[in-house]
Amino acid sequence: MDVKLLEVNNLKTTFHTDAGQVQAVRGISFHVNKGETVGIVGESGSGKSVSMLSIMRLLPDNARVNADLLAFDGEEILDMDQKEMRKIQGNEIGMIFQDPMTSLNPLFTIGDQLIEPIRIHQKLSKAEAKKRAIEVLKLVEIPSPESRLNQYPHEFSGGMRQRVMIAIAISCNPKLLIADEPTTALDVTIQAQILDLMQELKKKFDTSIVLITHDLGVVASMCNRIIVMYGGQIVEEGTTREVFYNPQHPYTWGLIRSMPKVEEGEKKKLIPIPGSPPDLLAPPQGCPFTARCEHAMKVCAQLPPVPLSVSESHRAACWLMHPKAAKVKGGVPV
Repeated sequence: MDVKLLEVNNLKTTFHTDAGQVQAVRGISFHVNKGETVGIVGESGSGKSVSMLSIMRLLPDNARVNADLLAFDGEEILDMDQKEMRKIQGNEIGMIFQDPMTSLNPLFTIGDQLIEPIRIHQKLSKAEAKKRAIEVLKLVEIPSPESRLNQYPHEFSGGMRQRVMIAIAISCNPKLLIADEPTTALDVTIQAQILDLMQELKKKFDTSIVLITHDLGVVASMCNRIIVMYGGQIVEEGTTREVFYNPQHPYTWGLIRSMPKVEEGEKKKLIPIPGSPPDLLAPPQGCPFTARCEHAMKVCAQLPPVPLSVSESHRAACWLMHPKAAKVKGGVPV
């Protein structure tokens, strides 16, 4: 039986700016089970990172977060004060940030940045924390960890800095690991090594993972389930197999069509999704994908679609799924 580690119901995040209120996350609901890997995919600005930073309470002062339920390991965390939340941040929930060069402090050694959170969260002496820091550097396959503790971030390559970020995130054996575009700035070979490393660590510690990415190829190999976000909302959710082999939302069709495919004897052009994401200062009242959808109907611009179930684990928010709508499958009328 699946046990829910993270449960989110109707999460909304708004940024108050001089230009107006940016509705970055607009009422999303999802869960992460213990021991599973969930991928969150979508274009830049779709709300992927903001939704996770909302859960971690790592947003600037001009952000407002509301939810009907935001529970981690059975405990409501939205109303926790800063002191209580710090016991969870970096301890029970670890986060690998997108750019390790800007996430690591250039003025402190790698050892300083590893040892301090271990001492705070695990209540260890400096010597014990240093021993643990060396252990996690070995786990992420950094050679000569003892001497590396005394080096600064600029002395590491991009791939090695990302390994350090993973080491910091797992140093306290978190129950949930959030990885925000962990392979974006890396070449393909290093990307594969980082993903393999995350898979090994998951098996070893039975850690749940939320993987934020725009790369469908990454989620295909890593994830049990996929959440597709667009315009601050979840437009489709299902198992990896369901989303890849039976996608229901036109935005998901567009993402899949824009992926490079290697098929023997065939050369196929990538098909980009035309247009731009919606302005979240004034989000559309209907489906956020209407302006870019070749199958859009009048109702799409007027009313937000209600998510409909395809199976117990698969649902999508699209008016094309209505019984009276024209039948379209994979972007092709049927």
